[in-house]
Amino acid sequence: MTPKSAAAASRSTVHGYPRQGPDRELKKAIEGYWKGRVTAEALRETAEGLRRDNWRQLAGAGLGEVPTGDFSYYDHVLDTSVMVGAVPARHRAAVEADALDGYFAMARGAQDVAPLEMTKWFDTNYHYLVPELGPDTVFRADSAKQVGELREAVALGHTARPVLVGPVTYLLLAKPAPGVAVGFEPLTLLDRLLPVYAEVLADLRAAGAEWVQLDEPALVQDRTPAELNATARAYRELGALTDRPRLLVASYFDRLGEALPVLAKAPVEGLALDFTGPAAANLRDLAAVGGLPGKRLVAGVVDGRNVWINDLAASLTTLATLLGLADRVDVSASCSLLHVPLDTAAERELDPQLARWLAFARQKTDEVVTLARGLAGGTGPIAARLSANRADLASRASSAITRDPAVRARSAAVTAADARRDQPYAERTVAQRERLGLPLLPTTTIGSFPQTSELRTARAERRAGRLDEAGYDKRIEAEIREVISFQEKAGIDVLVHGEPERNDMVQYFAEQLTGYLATGHGWVQSYGTRYVRPPILAGDISRPAPMTVATTSYAQSLTGRPVKGMLTGPVTMLAWSFVRDDQPLGETARQVALALRDEVADLEAAGTAVIQVDEPALRETLPLRAADRPGYLEWATEAFRLTTAGVRPDTQIHTHMCYAEFGDILTAIDDLDADVISLEAARSHMRVADELAAAGYPREVGPGVYDIHSPRVPSADEAAALLGKGLEAIPAERLWVNPDCGLKTRGWAEVRVSLENLVAAARATRERMS
Repeated sequence: MTPKSAAAASRSTVHGYPRQGPDRELKKAIEGYWKGRVTAEALRETAEGLRRDNWRQLAGAGLGEVPTGDFSYYDHVLDTSVMVGAVPARHRAAVEADALDGYFAMARGAQDVAPLEMTKWFDTNYHYLVPELGPDTVFRADSAKQVGELREAVALGHTARPVLVGPVTYLLLAKPAPGVAVGFEPLTLLDRLLPVYAEVLADLRAAGAEWVQLDEPALVQDRTPAELNATARAYRELGALTDRPRLLVASYFDRLGEALPVLAKAPVEGLALDFTGPAAANLRDLAAVGGLPGKRLVAGVVDGRNVWINDLAASLTTLATLLGLADRVDVSASCSLLHVPLDTAAERELDPQLARWLAFARQKTDEVVTLARGLAGGTGPIAARLSANRADLASRASSAITRDPAVRARSAAVTAADARRDQPYAERTVAQRERLGLPLLPTTTIGSFPQTSELRTARAERRAGRLDEAGYDKRIEAEIREVISFQEKAGIDVLVHGEPERNDMVQYFAEQLTGYLATGHGWVQSYGTRYVRPPILAGDISRPAPMTVATTSYAQSLTGRPVKGMLTGPVTMLAWSFVRDDQPLGETARQVALALRDEVADLEAAGTAVIQVDEPALRETLPLRAADRPGYLEWATEAFRLTTAGVRPDTQIHTHMCYAEFGDILTAIDDLDADVISLEAARSHMRVADELAAAGYPREVGPGVYDIHSPRVPSADEAAALLGKGLEAIPAERLWVNPDCGLKTRGWAEVRVSLENLVAAARATRERMS
């Protein structure tokens, strides 16, 4: 096929689309179902309506092919586990009794059954449910969801392409089931899994699928020769099937590297590659392997993870180059649009000029369609669009919002000494223990307490002008009094004020810092029914005024026990925002760190003895390729230390991390130089304590004994058992007792009992040790 005919055949598509609906209808329906207010049938009808609306919007925008199978009640990796029959033994009875309730039990757990472990989807803030596999795992095909959604789309007249998690990525994401011998590798189950995928592919072909997309993002990470050989074998076997649709193997988030020639040679009909950010290297690598003769290339030239408008002219240049490297070049976003909000049109309070710099899912779909038109018909039909795009890009580049000379001068003046505390930990800990007077195995929580409907109503009334500032402050103070009173009665040693004034741990601070833009409706799924509104880093960052001192000081005035000051760290402020793409991340992190350093200084001056700077995203933001990690960890750990290093020796610095693979960053955790770190450990059975001990971590640690992402209430015995496992790895004088994460999403009824049990476990353990 000549380049000209390839362009004429170009089709526009996307890998996936936001699931929640314009008003988070899916969240409301699912949570209503959990509470018994919505029937299963009503939930299914809501889901079907949202899928129908999504396909209609995508087709109406001009996409030539819509995705199916990307919709999920909770998580697409969990959907894959159901599709291949990988249901843990402890959940089988629930799944057999009621498939929907069993599905949610795997995701959230039940009082007597623990859920699947949850962790981050590569380097995004989306969480997936980790498959549990073992040598005895038996896979069975269940393609009902995938076939059903394809038939829905086809019946509505759409050209549809089912999207599945690929078999290699599925196994690489999996972990050994509890009780499985150490050293078991889930990838050894590949030969057992491939016939199940073959059956699902045949079912989809019979239901009308011309193409099926198999997502293999795990292949953009560093892979061993054995893993690459397994990939080659997998697609050699799937490609040899006679009863199957055409196969499109997709990767995203980074360059394919050594996996690219493997997939280029595989007997599949197409590849989908990311050409944004670090994945832009795919263009060079694709030319080096001789392109994809005889194959379809789906080119991800629109960034599916960030919210800035596309440089259409630059993308057209990339697409023109790609025309010579494949038989057919289609245009897409770089990855699923699940990672961005739905529509900028909903942001009516945003300055219209600023809004023109932004592209959410609907606008990115329009960019994809525009680029496909330009690729097929030249720039003439889209000339007006290109001109407007150039003007919007120039407007952003020249805006005074983006540059603050004072901020840049302060950042440039930072020295290495600014990011180091004056005394080593061994000296600091003596001063801190004398000041705080805490018992062995001190108890604390991570920060937030339940965000009640009354609190959310008060914030809404304040925004609407129905509640004045004085009335709102009184409501917040009343909540703080209740939280402090409960913690004192429960016997918790280091208290928190509960964060009732905070809508989100990043957004709350972003709204008080210069350089950030906040959205009103920019919801993005984090996990299950948990949605967040990531703020947008648009310009240089500074702190005009104290942000947390008043509430922390008020809480401290109510008790003689220490109350932690609570801040979100600079890396997490970046990771859970949409970041600038016009300067290095390290420079932005330094600006945020300096703003937070001012807040830390003001908290200490107000008498706060314990200050927690949360960095749950430190591991999440770790580059997917090992070669890129040292540079990231250098600026990330420096940013944390720049935030915290100015305090006195007897001020105790805490940090918190959750739901990530900590083994990859143990050296960096040490380099943070925090006095105490709390981490998720309940779902992962205290594994992180063993990892820290094996690495010789020398400071204090609080591995979680209460999984707050499940409605289960852990008993005192259960918490004590986890605490006992922690004590096998960490000496008692360096071990704290705390939940896995903040309690914002839980209800007061379960939180009260769970924390009372946590304190009881700590006391019982102290008594046994004494």
